[in-house]
Amino acid sequence: VSSDGYIVTNYHVIEGGQRFEVTLPNKRTLTGKLIGHDPGTDLALLKVNAENLAPLAFGNSDLAQVGEWVLAVGNPFDLNSTITAGIISAKARNIDILDDYYSVESFIQTDAVVNPG
Repeated sequence: VSSDGYIVTNYHVIEGGQRFEVTLPNKRTLTGKLIGHDPGTDLALLKVNAENLAPLAFGNSDLAQVGEWVLAVGNPFDLNSTITAGIISAKARNIDILDDYYSVESFIQTDAVVNPG
């Protein structure tokens, strides 16, 4: 998410890990440090010592529309660079996974098949 080495991943990918290794698209491998995690939303933040990385551009979820095609990219089951497609079926879903009084939930629902990895 940043050119200076911050990387967002899923919590289930790093859960229980003590050492974290990040492989870049050019096959370069870097050691990652866990900065934070949130099991409730399945998110984790890693930091690698690198500069001039090419982060993906953030989209604007407010512009996404029900019926649009979406892609999910990942490495399930240690397979490299898998892509699955789906359709946005709803926006602003609240599924009550955040317990905090000030919690905000507004998920995009899709039928793209996502596996652990």
